[in-house]
Amino acid sequence: MISNQIPDLIRELISFDLFPLTSAICVALSCGLIGNHLVLRKQSMMGDAISHAVLPGLVAAFLLSSSRSPVVMFLGAGASALITVALIELVKRLGRVEPGAAMGVVFSVMFALGVLMLEQASADHVDLDADCVLYGQLETLFFVAPNQWDQLLSIETLRAIPTQVTTLIGLTVLVLIFKLALHKELRIASFDPGLATTQGIHAGLITVLLMVMTAACAVASFEAVGSILVIAMLICPAATARLCTDRLSTQIKLSAVFAVSSAFIGYLLASFVPEMLGMPSSLNAAGMMSTVSGAMVAIAAAASPSHGLIAKSRRQRSLRRSIAIEDLIGTLYRASEMGITRSPTTTIELTMHIKDLNQVIQAAERQDLIINHGSQLELTKTGLATGAQLLRRHRLWEGYLVDEAGIRLDNVHDIAEQLEHLSTQEPVPDLQTDPQGKPVPPRMPPTL
Repeated sequence: MISNQIPDLIRELISFDLFPLTSAICVALSCGLIGNHLVLRKQSMMGDAISHAVLPGLVAAFLLSSSRSPVVMFLGAGASALITVALIELVKRLGRVEPGAAMGVVFSVMFALGVLMLEQASADHVDLDADCVLYGQLETLFFVAPNQWDQLLSIETLRAIPTQVTTLIGLTVLVLIFKLALHKELRIASFDPGLATTQGIHAGLITVLLMVMTAACAVASFEAVGSILVIAMLICPAATARLCTDRLSTQIKLSAVFAVSSAFIGYLLASFVPEMLGMPSSLNAAGMMSTVSGAMVAIAAAASPSHGLIAKSRRQRSLRRSIAIEDLIGTLYRASEMGITRSPTTTIELTMHIKDLNQVIQAAERQDLIINHGSQLELTKTGLATGAQLLRRHRLWEGYLVDEAGIRLDNVHDIAEQLEHLSTQEPVPDLQTDPQGKPVPPRMPPTL
């Protein structure tokens, strides 16, 4: 017969870890999804501004109502958020400063005002904890689990769930509904507000709704991760996903994965790793979540296949190698125009100064562009065709620079030597000779 008794280990995990971890995942997921549009709009600082600027609204709402009810706190924070957005626009237009500076000015003043009000409230022995508002108290979200499995979903047990947990679950559902209902409008308004307006979408209203949802995420997350650390959840998952893809649908899915992963990994690292290492106490879970999300951004910035530093470095090395090969082919082709079919390697070294010439020669051989006769190099048929097209672009650019750009003849060679590597549309397709009278090689017919 299966026992109805909940094992002590499972009961302990339910009591102390289930709701903090659930809250962490809800905060990360809701903030991460909203953060996608802040990143796309290049308004990452707006999330920072709202997260800081809603503090005076929270304190004012509490002082006026003497209640920390989610509805009251949201109304105060929402009013503060709207005032913040209006002040940012006012400072930007009247002060004629760029948006980042306007955000910095407004959220710094609003946050300072909120801290001043918070400290004054604490001095008057008002029950409003600064650590809770600023740094979060994720670890305090626990309840006493029942002893029996059949009591786990009872009315009494569900009523004992902390209010913050139900608020965050409701927020996550609201964010998902908001995203699904306004996905098309959010997408168009984020990329091109002007196009959104021409299609009958009120871009200004979409912006206001986005700011309201950002404020809602910040308010609901305060008691879980605090006003300072919520910024990481608003920006880091979306920024990590943005580094990994250029497709919005993929970015949104990845941001959700990164958000949930940062919450889960951060909570585990904060709660269990210190104990395994023999540390006297666990670490702040919200802080570790933010640290993990920041580490994800750093990893993506380095290892992203499209925008990462490693990928960019590889592309740059590949581009430098391709340019060096083309320079080698161009030099050999110019020699072939003078009847020199085989050019000594020593002459190439003296005239071109190519770094790692032997590696460039080997790469050109692998591409069947040249034949290496030991100390002499000869172009293959493929190499001759490639060299002809390279010299064609070079001499067409020289003609364009002299005839159209008005650059002196003795200054165009170095410029054309850089432009010849661009495989763009030819600047002067009908030119027969360059400004120095040298023939322009004919265009190669397209290969079938």
